[in-house]
Amino acid sequence: MLPLHITNETSRLRAVVLGTAVSNGPTPTAEEAYDPKSLEHILAGTYPVEADMVREMDAFHDVFKKYDVQVFRPEIIENYNQIFSRDIGFVIEDTFIKANILPDRERELEAIQYVIDQINPAKVQRPPEEVHIEGGDVMPWNDYVFIGTYKGSDYKDYITARTNMEGVAYIKSLFPNKIVKEFDLVKSKLEARDNALHLDCCFQPVGKDKGIIYKSGFREEADYVFLLNLFGKENLFHITRDEMYHMNSNVFSIAEDVVVSERNFTRLNTWLRSKGFTVEEIPYAEIAKQEGLLRCSTLPLIRD
Repeated sequence: MLPLHITNETSRLRAVVLGTAVSNGPTPTAEEAYDPKSLEHILAGTYPVEADMVREMDAFHDVFKKYDVQVFRPEIIENYNQIFSRDIGFVIEDTFIKANILPDRERELEAIQYVIDQINPAKVQRPPEEVHIEGGDVMPWNDYVFIGTYKGSDYKDYITARTNMEGVAYIKSLFPNKIVKEFDLVKSKLEARDNALHLDCCFQPVGKDKGIIYKSGFREEADYVFLLNLFGKENLFHITRDEMYHMNSNVFSIAEDVVVSERNFTRLNTWLRSKGFTVEEIPYAEIAKQEGLLRCSTLPLIRD
């Protein structure tokens, strides 16, 4: 049995599901794009090729090996995008929650069924149908669970709106002992620089008390101010619109003092090092073209 344990984003990682770029399939058509950034690269002819993405994910895998983390990979589905394992499920405390994702991504869950089979069945939850929730929007943070959502009345018109208020209510019902705090995110179908696809596209904690934040990713200033007050302004690294677009807040913590980051995030990586973090820099710029990065490619199962 896998003894699931996740209470925050940064404690020492012991086991994780890392997605795969093998047999990623042909470049999607414009009509098939799930997000504005992928669409931008499809139209420009710069959509990433499989060999480059496999190389990037291998580099990520090597860092996990270096830190002696147990890594599970999805079973390969031919010609299918299985990079972003964060979307398909997540762990809070000792419970695995299957995400209600876009229906045509259901097969991605089946590809990690062999992992789910190692979990106590009483600790595997599947939300009811009206609940939309994806792992990129869910961040356990000790006493809190932060959840990105979209409160606009036009929710159903946005393929980029991935977690609804029913999803927030569902997590509250499962974890009555947690302070569940939702954040209303800015969404755009057309402009990737103004689309916070998930909460981890505009915010992520690092270390014990620090975080990376993009102020304009929040529709309500009060939500931004909440994080400012909780973490303290001096502990937050504010990223620009362009840095948000390149996914600077989507790094991944292996421990409270070890962060895996993209090697081009010069300003962020310098800041992290100045705060005492070990920064493991890897190439991930090709995968970033699909509006996802390091956190999106991982599904942590066990942290100390």
